Amino acid sequence: MEPVLFLVHRIPFPPNKGDKVRSFHLLKFLASRYRVHLGTFVDDRGELAHSAELQRHCASHHIAHLSPGPARIRSMASLWTGESMTERYYREASMAAWVNATLSKYSIGKVVVFSSAMAQYVPPNPDLRVVVDFVDVDSSKWAQYGKSRHWPLSSLFNREGERLLAFERAAAKRAYATVFVTPGEADLFRTLAPESASRVFYARNGVDVDFFSPQPSLPNPFTCDQEPIVFTGAMDYWPNVDAVRWFAGEILPLVAQKRPNASFHIVGANPVASVRALARDRRVFVSGRVEDVRPYPQHSRVVVAPMRIARGIQNKVLEGMAMARPVVVSTAAAKALSATTGRDLDIADGVIEFGRKTIASMEPQRGAAVGAAARARVIADYDWAKNLAPFDSLLQDPAPALRQAAV
Repeated sequence: MEPVLFLVHRIPFPPNKGDKVRSFHLLKFLASRYRVHLGTFVDDRGELAHSAELQRHCASHHIAHLSPGPARIRSMASLWTGESMTERYYREASMAAWVNATLSKYSIGKVVVFSSAMAQYVPPNPDLRVVVDFVDVDSSKWAQYGKSRHWPLSSLFNREGERLLAFERAAAKRAYATVFVTPGEADLFRTLAPESASRVFYARNGVDVDFFSPQPSLPNPFTCDQEPIVFTGAMDYWPNVDAVRWFAGEILPLVAQKRPNASFHIVGANPVASVRALARDRRVFVSGRVEDVRPYPQHSRVVVAPMRIARGIQNKVLEGMAMARPVVVSTAAAKALSATTGRDLDIADGVIEFGRKTIASMEPQRGAAVGAAARARVIADYDWAKNLAPFDSLLQDPAPALRQAAV
């Protein structure tokens, strides 16, 4: 098989958070077609234990340790250099050396870059076919952060949005093609980077519907007197933090008026202090990291995703749907989904509407009907192999056929 270099900003195993779910399935997809040489980072040395799993999919791999403290200090130097904080956070000498040596040693002509930060490691070589999976328009996410925070953070985030967009545009201009997770993200980037618009594509996420399937035999993490409402996700990620604080503080009290046994369960690694503090409310439970997330949606009354800041496809929503649970989501979290509102899931914005639809979804009969429709939708539209097929086209096909193959 032909060699390909795959650069990922975070070790793509285990697939236990949004970006790692996509990067892991993209790794498996590429490994079925190419000899993959993987360059990636870990910020926790304990994750080095997963290198054995990577050997199953890779011809070779390089894992560089990225210490968060020094990386943050390094990123702040961007205020003087004019670069984005993202670029400097992920700048590491051993990774650059490994990339150059690997390209030469294995005569690699094709590169897949996962996330904008890793584009800095691709040398300017017109003979390389480079496909960059931006996933989301990260610069726009920083701009959203800027609108939601007070000065001085608002100023810092707005600056990062501007600098990162300039970097994204430069990376896209050098690349053979760029890919996003949804048509909406692709359209947004075409607007922001018109010089590269003809080489912008999308490849949707998928769901492992065998793993995330209804399994009543999974152990029940709840007590018999609870009516559990579940949120899953990394709890050091600001949009998730904002979502659970909003739900716990404003929506849950309204739900509890009609469903006194309602309990809110926040399931995900690295909960920050403001999330842990929510557990002072006897109706709120913060689990932290769990080995297997599936028991929580399986035995929930409803899964919620009250995201006020969201980009791309929310894996937490797809996984809840795949497990045939009723899901209530914000417009921001549902924007990229192919689901039909009121049949496959419910969309709500605002405290009163979100509370009302959460209460309605907790009714067992309606929950079962919506959950069954949700799983059927996921099976129909979110197959990983089918949705990642554009990457093979972009790496193999001649340019005239690319747009038709990807859209």
